[in-house]
Amino acid sequence: MYSPTFNKIYIGYTPDMTNRFLSHNELGTKGYTVKYRPWVILRTEEYLTKPDAMKREQQLKGGKGRDLIEDFKKCSDG
Repeated sequence: MYSPTFNKIYIGYTPDMTNRFLSHNELGTKGYTVKYRPWVILRTEEYLTKPDAMKREQQLKGGKGRDLIEDFKKCSDG
């Protein structure tokens, strides 16, 4: 997810995107995501297994993954 107001990125695995998005934007009362509302969905990817999804999450949180996310942001801006 992306916070355009604060130019912040949140990367996370979830089996329930709808509730996770609602939690980050409305229901949550503490934590990183509460500080940087509102969030928009920048990109989603689906995986068949939890280990595959978690592996991808770790890739995106690394250096090359952050570069890739900057490319996603550029594509969404225009």
